[in-house]
Amino acid sequence: MNTSIVRLKTASIQFDKSPRARQPSISDSETLEALKHASHVLQTTHEPVAFPTETVYGLGASALSTESVKSIYAAKNRPADNPLIVHVSSLDQLKRKILKGREIPDVYTPLIEKFWPGPLTILLPLDSDSDVSPACTVGQPTVAVRMPDHPVARSLIALSDLPLAAPSANASTRPSPTTADHVYHDLQGRIPLILDGGACHVGVESTVVDGLSDPPMLLRPGGVSLEQIREHGGEKWKNVLVGRANAKTDEAVRTPGMKYKHYSPTGKVVLFGPVSDKSVEQAVKEYVTSGELEGKKIGLLTSLTLSNDTLPDVHTLSMGTTPALVSRNLFAGLRDMDIAEVEVILVEGIREEDEGLAVMNRLRKAASEEITV
Repeated sequence: MNTSIVRLKTASIQFDKSPRARQPSISDSETLEALKHASHVLQTTHEPVAFPTETVYGLGASALSTESVKSIYAAKNRPADNPLIVHVSSLDQLKRKILKGREIPDVYTPLIEKFWPGPLTILLPLDSDSDVSPACTVGQPTVAVRMPDHPVARSLIALSDLPLAAPSANASTRPSPTTADHVYHDLQGRIPLILDGGACHVGVESTVVDGLSDPPMLLRPGGVSLEQIREHGGEKWKNVLVGRANAKTDEAVRTPGMKYKHYSPTGKVVLFGPVSDKSVEQAVKEYVTSGELEGKKIGLLTSLTLSNDTLPDVHTLSMGTTPALVSRNLFAGLRDMDIAEVEVILVEGIREEDEGLAVMNRLRKAASEEITV
């Protein structure tokens, strides 16, 4: 299969920020035609299409077609018991296509008003007559739904009028893609089309919350922080609990990212914790001089403390000097280490607050070893 990359002029797409807005306005004719073509692929075939969101690039196909959903799993080589998030373009589409006229539970109202469209996924109940493919939900009575805040993603979903099941557009277990080139590297020859809307500005996947439980739970940290949920969710969300990072082997996976190894480059990832009596710099240098890495090519991903001078003879990249920048550049940094053929990647962790909770969640899933310093 030939995989095409089509560059879009995202600035030409205007989509009202309200979750109630239904259709975009697109001034560039080539961008409009590319989106119409991608919509046609989704409507008339079972092949998935890759597209940018504000979090990472997604690989989407109709959530209403089991054959289409299975094509996503096949392209990614994704475990069949790992559920998919369904993406919608508006509240109207959500009610028509997924809830079939039923109302969204009131517990989500303040979060939707604040964070949709945006990097927040909510768990919704499904009735037995739902049109959502069981391949999305892996047979569970709930479906994870979000409304992306990227003009390309939201326009594609609106023009096709299809809720799209869409995990990250990478080969399973690889670092998530934040550019179209990342997608092409992993999935060339497996999918027909990649819509290139530039680099993703959040850089980690959406936050997943369950408001159907009491108290509500944060199932996966992401682009909306735990602190933001507590601040803006209303009284009930002030008591939100943080769920386990990993489901047990025999446990049903309620949302993506709870069970399997994720986000891993080819090189071994060693994560250094950010808080202790010993400095991160001292711990990194001691690890390098311990003798375990003799003869191996080493890379260093720095964040808030370390710098290019920490290990002068090592391939060093900075993920940024703020938690938001670290979040945005994390996956690209891991992929850059692969390009440099680094065998062992030493990563400086950050505090687990604000964006740091999601960053450390991803790093722990990518790491083979964690050094608590």
